[in-house]
Amino acid sequence: MWNNIKRTILTGIFAIVPLVLTLNILNFLFRILDGFSAPILKIIGFHIPGLGILLTIITVYVLGLVIRNVIGRKLFSWGEGILLTIPVVKTIYKNVKQFISAFSGTTDGKNFQMVIFLQYPRKGVWTLAFVTGESIDGNGMDYYHVFVPTTPNPTSGFFIMIPKQETMISEMSVEEGIKMVISGGLIAPPENALDKFPV
Repeated sequence: MWNNIKRTILTGIFAIVPLVLTLNILNFLFRILDGFSAPILKIIGFHIPGLGILLTIITVYVLGLVIRNVIGRKLFSWGEGILLTIPVVKTIYKNVKQFISAFSGTTDGKNFQMVIFLQYPRKGVWTLAFVTGESIDGNGMDYYHVFVPTTPNPTSGFFIMIPKQETMISEMSVEEGIKMVISGGLIAPPENALDKFPV
């Protein structure tokens, strides 16, 4: 009897928690996006819930159109150049931009190159990682520069350099790899080729 009640309560919790979290996240995003246009709405003199989101989306879209234009690109580069002359702002801006670009693939050759598997935290346990570069040591050993992301937030993690021979190249695209990390492995290919790695 008590076990049945417990199971029913747990079923209810598992059903409502995702819904509550989703609503909270949507509410948070709604308030953030709505707040972006608060100064414009203040000038207009009235506020309609959701109008801020619409204005923000339109503003971002127009900004995208402008930047894609040749003149807009030059203006943006000019403004970015001024921003990069400010010491502290320069460091923060460059790092944030490079990191975001790595996931979006918008930089020229500076985004994640491929998805690999490496044995971490111990031999026999495989971890997904993204190759960011390559190098060679004085003995001719080839290394991958690797970013190992954390789940479910792929923007945090750590950097390592590992011999190529100790890794296995996956057949996944970077986008598929990111989806796999964010989902905690829920969105992943049903089969893997890890058995083919030489022991």
